Amino acid sequence: MKKIFNPMLFSCMKNYSAAQFGKDLIAGIIVAIIALPLSIALAIASGVGPEAGIYTAIIAGFLISFFGGSTVQIAGPTAAFATIVAGIVATSDLPGLATATVMAGVILIIMGIFKFGNLIKFIPTTITTGFTAGIAVTILIGQFKDFFQITYMNGEAPIETIEKVKAFGTNIGTLNWWAVIVGVTCLLIQIVWPKISKKIPGSLIAVIVGILMVKVCGGVFGEVKTIGDLFPDIKSGLPTFVMPDFSFSMIQSQLGNAFVIAILASIESLLSCVVADGMVGSKHRSNTELIAQGIGNAASAMFGGIPATGAIARTAANIKNGGRTPIAGIVHAIVLVLVILFLMPYASWIPMPCIASILFMVAYNMCQWRTFVKLCKTAPKSDILVLVLTFVLTVVFDLVVAIEVGMVVAVLMFIKRMSEETGIQAWHYKEEAGVDHPEELINVPKAVRVYEITGPLFFGVAESLAKIHAKDYTKCMVIRMRSVSAMDITSMISLENVYNVCQEHGVKLVLSHVNEQPMKVMKKAGFVDKLGEENFQPNIDAALERAGKLAAEMSQENGVSGS
Repeated sequence: MKKIFNPMLFSCMKNYSAAQFGKDLIAGIIVAIIALPLSIALAIASGVGPEAGIYTAIIAGFLISFFGGSTVQIAGPTAAFATIVAGIVATSDLPGLATATVMAGVILIIMGIFKFGNLIKFIPTTITTGFTAGIAVTILIGQFKDFFQITYMNGEAPIETIEKVKAFGTNIGTLNWWAVIVGVTCLLIQIVWPKISKKIPGSLIAVIVGILMVKVCGGVFGEVKTIGDLFPDIKSGLPTFVMPDFSFSMIQSQLGNAFVIAILASIESLLSCVVADGMVGSKHRSNTELIAQGIGNAASAMFGGIPATGAIARTAANIKNGGRTPIAGIVHAIVLVLVILFLMPYASWIPMPCIASILFMVAYNMCQWRTFVKLCKTAPKSDILVLVLTFVLTVVFDLVVAIEVGMVVAVLMFIKRMSEETGIQAWHYKEEAGVDHPEELINVPKAVRVYEITGPLFFGVAESLAKIHAKDYTKCMVIRMRSVSAMDITSMISLENVYNVCQEHGVKLVLSHVNEQPMKVMKKAGFVDKLGEENFQPNIDAALERAGKLAAEMSQENGVSGS
């Protein structure tokens, strides 16, 4: 029996070498450099202080690498959480966020213990693509204010995406062109820099250039706001422990948010693991990863951090730079500790348009627009409906509504599709008109009627079993079930109704080739005892032979009684 909790770090240490440590060390340092501006930007987009993003990358990043089920996963704050966290902070403030995140951590641990790691496969690609693209759009729109340095009048603080669009349009006249120049410059650097060098992230170069533009050329760009203007109390030093509020009223109010965080964390982290597996040819331990995500999120919240999950971009950067064990993720966290101890005050110099430009790039990289367009061109109409609906609901409402409605519609479409695959067809007799090549048909006595069912029998098609009926001359009916892979209790009740109707009309019932799962349902429902095991035949030939004997016996009995 496999262990539920089996951290990959301990497995990797069995054959660890100095050469691999060198690769992990370099990869960890590079990933930390990438994570630094992203963590600050995502924290600000989440409505919290910039240091909270680094706290998250340090604490959650370290613990998820240490306890995780992937060899290369890098964890920290991600764009998917930005809008959700911002909403929680706006309505419940930081204490509510801390409680919700700790509760989400507990839920993730429970999910891992009960082996929910494989449930990711039940989330359709259309839903994950739809809400990911939707989140990208909300992040993009959410950064318009800082990129263009718009001033909202009358103390406006819009939360919903549509409200932000309206507020932006209303206050467009307050646009600061100097801020736009800084933002566009930083954005162009991030677009062009990868063509020059892939070792140093373009976001870091953009931060340096942005600081130089505002600080060194302050006379020209002096009106451009920086992180220090928005967060004058930015702190350096290690985070301190703060016990979240676990009062009944707080738990009750944050339970819904906790489930949203837990579900999104599980989806994104396991998707990241799957992507990483494909890049390095490994096999992650999904349940261990969920438990590690739970530990990391709970600890992050208790030390001033925000929700965390596996970050696909940082994980990919780790792999490309030689990281192959969780040591790289641990090194990345340690490097960020040094940053927050010695360099954090300088973060206050970063211009807000530069932060917005970094988040523009994050939104672009996560939107999966190519996948979105491909699905719209190639997917069935029902899948396109789920994709577009999830996307629109994410932008207009929020992720919770989008996933809930998307899953309901996806399930309904699946039920409809499966119901169309299930068919119930009566066999034709040789003498019936309109039958081509009657010589190819099996010779079935007229007193025996045969129905063949194809596809699964479930509540969506249970009523179709009412099509099965006997003729006036029918003495025995055969139902061929070799193509019925599954059956539920609703269909079982409908089949029992067919049996009862047959009993009322003096018609015997024989079942042919009942598969394993339907047979289990029938046994548990007591149908096998009611029908008799002798009337369950392994194939159609045996079933027809049994039906012929029963029909003959009934004819003899009728003849005797008639005489």
